[in-house]
Amino acid sequence: MVKKRIARRTFLKCAASSAGFVLAGCSTSEPPTYGNILRMGDNLTYNAHRLLLPSQSLAREYDYRDISSSPAIGTTNPANPDKSTYSELQGPVYERHLQNNFSDWRITVEGSVMRPGSFSLEDLKRMPSRTQITRHTCEEGWSAISQWTGVPLHNVLAAAGLKSGARYVQYRAYDDWADCIDMYDALHPQTILAYGMNGRDLPISHGAPVRLRVERQLGYKSMKFLRSIVVLDDFDDGGENGNIENGWSWYAGI
Repeated sequence: MVKKRIARRTFLKCAASSAGFVLAGCSTSEPPTYGNILRMGDNLTYNAHRLLLPSQSLAREYDYRDISSSPAIGTTNPANPDKSTYSELQGPVYERHLQNNFSDWRITVEGSVMRPGSFSLEDLKRMPSRTQITRHTCEEGWSAISQWTGVPLHNVLAAAGLKSGARYVQYRAYDDWADCIDMYDALHPQTILAYGMNGRDLPISHGAPVRLRVERQLGYKSMKFLRSIVVLDDFDDGGENGNIENGWSWYAGI
């Protein structure tokens, strides 16, 4: 798969501090998306959010009584070979993890970090956790409120040690889907690696064992079935498995 890298010019210096470290310089004049007329609105949304909203402003959180039924529309088990999203390479790996109740599952963290490595589900659960009740807003028009429990992504990145040039966090799933977020969202306190939903372990239908929750963007940015994280200095669109080549906006802020 050929990866397309888009160089980005920095026009705004910003600072984000989390888990004892500081990252500077992480905004641009436009999101890294293609110059398609259908994507002109992306630039306006991205710039407005980055320029006008504080980097740590929170998405609304709800009470336990507000929790609603959360459909798993579009979800397919990565181990199911009958589905179009099945990966011949990763599908059998997910099946083995599933059969072992994810006891041998690990998520790798590599790229622009000082301490590349991997974390088991128990490793993540031993880290400081966050529980939040938020609204999942789907690009298909439905929404639902759920309780999510997991480790803030910034804690995992702190454990790996971000290098000074780090600008993006790319994540990949067992269905081979790829996506990324910039450091504004990666270091946001509500961006978590969720392993629990509504007081229980995350079910397969919602991305077991771990999914990302990016509360300030539309639901498709909260990828399910995570297997790896790569910290990047330069933008990588994910190629044929990424949002842009499949007709989706890279930035879907709400």
